[in-house]
Amino acid sequence: MATYKTTPPDTDKMPPGIPYIIGNEAAERFSYYGMRTILTVFMFRYLHLMSETVLPAMSKAEAQEHYHTFSSWVYFFPIVGAILSDAVTGKYRIIMVVSVLYCLGHLALAFMGGASLSPEQWMWLGLFLIALGSGGIKPCVSAHVGDQFGSRNQHLMEKVYQWFYFSINFGSTLSTILTPWLLEWYGPHVAFGVPGVLMAIATLMFWLGRNTYIHVPAGGLAFLKEVFSRNGLLTILRLGSVYLVIAVFWALFDQTSSAWVLQAEDMNLRWLGIEWLPSQIQVLNPLLVMAMIPLFQFVVYPAINSVFRLTPLRKIGIGLFVMVAGFGLSAIVQGWIDDGSRPSVAWQFLGYVIVTAAEIMISITGLEFSYAQAPKTMKSVIMAVWLFSVSLGNFVTAAVNHAIQVPSINPIVAEAGTLEATEGGGSDTLADRTIRVVDVEPRKSWATADEATVVRTIRLAGGDGSFDTPDDVLLSFNRFASLVGVDTQEDAALAAAKEKIDTAFFRSADNDAVKELPSDDAGLDLLAGVADSAGNPIGYHRITRDRYRLVADGPDGARLTPDDIVLTATVVRADVEEAARMKDKPLTWREKRLIELRGEEGRLQVEAERGQAPKTRIDADTSIGGLVTLEGADYFWFWTGCMAAAGVIFIPVALLYRDGKHLQSGPQTEADATVGT
Repeated sequence: MATYKTTPPDTDKMPPGIPYIIGNEAAERFSYYGMRTILTVFMFRYLHLMSETVLPAMSKAEAQEHYHTFSSWVYFFPIVGAILSDAVTGKYRIIMVVSVLYCLGHLALAFMGGASLSPEQWMWLGLFLIALGSGGIKPCVSAHVGDQFGSRNQHLMEKVYQWFYFSINFGSTLSTILTPWLLEWYGPHVAFGVPGVLMAIATLMFWLGRNTYIHVPAGGLAFLKEVFSRNGLLTILRLGSVYLVIAVFWALFDQTSSAWVLQAEDMNLRWLGIEWLPSQIQVLNPLLVMAMIPLFQFVVYPAINSVFRLTPLRKIGIGLFVMVAGFGLSAIVQGWIDDGSRPSVAWQFLGYVIVTAAEIMISITGLEFSYAQAPKTMKSVIMAVWLFSVSLGNFVTAAVNHAIQVPSINPIVAEAGTLEATEGGGSDTLADRTIRVVDVEPRKSWATADEATVVRTIRLAGGDGSFDTPDDVLLSFNRFASLVGVDTQEDAALAAAKEKIDTAFFRSADNDAVKELPSDDAGLDLLAGVADSAGNPIGYHRITRDRYRLVADGPDGARLTPDDIVLTATVVRADVEEAARMKDKPLTWREKRLIELRGEEGRLQVEAERGQAPKTRIDADTSIGGLVTLEGADYFWFWTGCMAAAGVIFIPVALLYRDGKHLQSGPQTEADATVGT
């Protein structure tokens, strides 16, 4: 068995293992951020195309919920990794073991759509393994950096942590540019596979440095005694009070990879002469971090320090309020989108400048602060507690996005092809709905049926709980189990409402390119005489410049319930300029897949998205339920308010915090104990 050094040498030079750690971190972060960059867009626009059956696309709220659930796992598992490394294996061994799991997770994502499992099952398997691997690595690698320093060279630690953070952003910069492009042109298998290759490289690079590292032995019983000692518990509680407030920052910051990406879908993506992909705009964050770290280190911090003493907790406190401004700007931009505008994605650049400034003041400071505050045998545990604040923030974001979703018929549509027909007029229950499945055509004839032929119907009992009454909903499916029709008792009222809105749109201007949908107030005025079967008014909401929604309350007579009957209309503009620009552009992977799965219908959809429709029209889809209770600018303002409240709460928390540093050089001295604010 190899013998490794366990204590730092008595030197004032840079530790020799640092280059391997920094190189490993750059490759591992390429891997992680490359996958994470495209995850929200993949779930929203690609996942439903990964099987041979055309499934319902995931809603934005559902995609955000799943993204933040995954992120919550990533930052929760550091607790497991930290306990194992500090008590049993040591940091180096746990990093090597979980790196293998990490690689297997990427492999599972690359195999999505393969045999044995459904695409969504492959996705969750891969995400779980990546979360386990990444979570196990996170607290150990950052603490492993600190372990390389002794008393004489600890003054270099701040510089190394800056390079450590720089390597994170260098790796993520490359992957954030590359993986959206790979997803666009080569599809999910390649886009998720390339980050897997980089993870394998990261594992190899870390292994190559094994003989240069300081391998601090696992604490064993001493570790457990330290953790559960009075000092250990007080340290966790003391830091926990700080981290609890910082969790709100992470709840907002990580939405730059979810809510901000989905917001960019409705913005003008041509900027700086480049046609950006919605997920690529995230590259601004790592680029800005690399540019702004020196600015803060040599200009901003000295300038503030010349006015008042700038302690770590004061940096964090200022950062929280900076974040309020950053997310508030995104709320303003979303308001413009809600009003029918298509603002430039350059506005997100300004937003990224602000939130990146907040990140530098909170995240980098918090990383250094956490290591300094941890007792010597609890470095990884305290790093894990710090990362748990990120997990908590993402858990809250996922929980909010789950809570605002109204159940829809999507679970029934997704299972339509696998359900057994209910013979003799029987019924079944799925997704809390009473349903009756009827095979219109014998199963043996499905293979030869035309795409437009209805081979199966699913009848949903209405509010009275009985079948064959006016409030039933009838879903029709073709031989591919694709939904081809939704029939309800409100169809006539919704059609009449759509005609009024469409007429107003086409009369709004002579030029198709500048025609506008009515505002919410104007639309409701137009629909003043239109009511559903129960006499309730039809609801209208302009979602974006080219989308609007009509809602009938359904049999329960209430809005925002699973019984809502929702017509979502999309303006398909005949755009001569866009058609000319897209004429010679090759088909993307998604466009090819749409045509492959949907045939002529898919081809027409692709042409419409490219502005090649023969004339401007307004298409519509009907669904049941599936609305959200918090959307548009209201969603962004909700989170901005949460951040402002957290900033106010942090002030007394910081004032009451007592600071105590624990470095490898020796026991804490009396001079180390200072007021943390």
